[in-house]
Amino acid sequence: MDTGEETPARLRGMPSRLLSMLATHAQRLVGDALADADARTYHYALLAALEEFGSASQAALSRRTGIYRSDLVATINELADRKLLERTPDPGDRRRNVITLTREGRRHLGRLDALLADVQNDLLAPLSAVERDALTGLLGRLLDHHTR
Repeated sequence: MDTGEETPARLRGMPSRLLSMLATHAQRLVGDALADADARTYHYALLAALEEFGSASQAALSRRTGIYRSDLVATINELADRKLLERTPDPGDRRRNVITLTREGRRHLGRLDALLADVQNDLLAPLSAVERDALTGLLGRLLDHHTR
């Protein structure tokens, strides 16, 4: 990531460019760490949503994770094959499935949480704890503003 003297000053000081370059680097770090654990970002998002909100329909999971329904079905299939979640018919509507996190899925999520905590520490290494909190808050505000 070149932000040094070889880059024109107007590019070095452009927040959109810096955010884009950092996002690319962060995605690579996260993707590599998850791949080493035989996981993908969709796996993590789905397991985290199930752990935080409990069992849910596929439609609810798609809304909560931002994963398109066709990609979500493939992700559910992958995780169900690995016994990390279960898919059962909804007792209130047999046409729908309810997706539930298994005990092994909860353990796997814990391992992924630890891996991603390490990635966050690597990514934010030059910042103090106060600076990390401030950056996270500012990024959250920007995202909230632009996704309303």
